[in-house]
Amino acid sequence: MKTYLTCPRCGGKVASYRNPFPTVDAIIEREDGGIVLIRRKNPPYGWALPGGFVDYGESLEAAVKREALEETGLRITLRYQLGAYSDPARDPRWHTISVVFVARGEGVPKASDDAAEVGVFYQGGFPDHLAFDHETILRDYFRRCGERS
Repeated sequence: MKTYLTCPRCGGKVASYRNPFPTVDAIIEREDGGIVLIRRKNPPYGWALPGGFVDYGESLEAAVKREALEETGLRITLRYQLGAYSDPARDPRWHTISVVFVARGEGVPKASDDAAEVGVFYQGGFPDHLAFDHETILRDYFRRCGERS
């Protein structure tokens, strides 16, 4: 069902569209094979890949670097784009589309911004019930890593 807004300038009817929100997530690889996760400070709670919303006028690449720095304190170097995740149920708040990047991060991660805590986890040792669809994303990542070996 299409809804309409009233134009504040002319008073005419303008169609209102609901579109998904663009987001980014980062799989930050460590030299020792660990992956950086954050424990979210805000709902939905849980452990998650660092990431967030793309700002208007911002590229996906700039957004993922900004989000990683804000949440983990790490400056990252992008390696490749893993894929896009668009299941309308991936975020319980609204429909988002996330483009996921694999990156390298050096230094000591430190939680800030939307992150209550930061940790480095290893394949087979991730927390149960990751936020959003991040368990699926990590499964895809490790499958791809196995194909590249």
